[in-house]
Amino acid sequence: MRAEFYRAGASTQAVGWATWARVGVDVESKDEETASAIRRVFRSLPVAVDDPALRSAGTAGPVVLQPGSLRWFTAAATTRSEVEGLGVRFVAGETGSVGWDPAGAYRTFQAVVERDATTR
Repeated sequence: MRAEFYRAGASTQAVGWATWARVGVDVESKDEETASAIRRVFRSLPVAVDDPALRSAGTAGPVVLQPGSLRWFTAAATTRSEVEGLGVRFVAGETGSVGWDPAGAYRTFQAVVERDATTR
């Protein structure tokens, strides 16, 4: 999974990128200030998200995602980028398809993306 960052309120031209890997996050940018901002977005701290899909039945409130997972990567990017003055969008990886077949959806799309990322 790859996240493209752009300056919020400015053009949507990418100014930095972050790629999720099971062992961490790889950050790229043309200038060090933007790279530092993206590294702060992905500092290794838990993220609290209020997503009913992640909660146990009958519970309410936010769920804490620990660093390292793909869900944490996307949650950290979406919740922390605004503070750094950045917008974020997620783009497909640079390799071929992940082979997800909606007719045989015994795995979720999220699970297929995580599985694909760990087999490279």
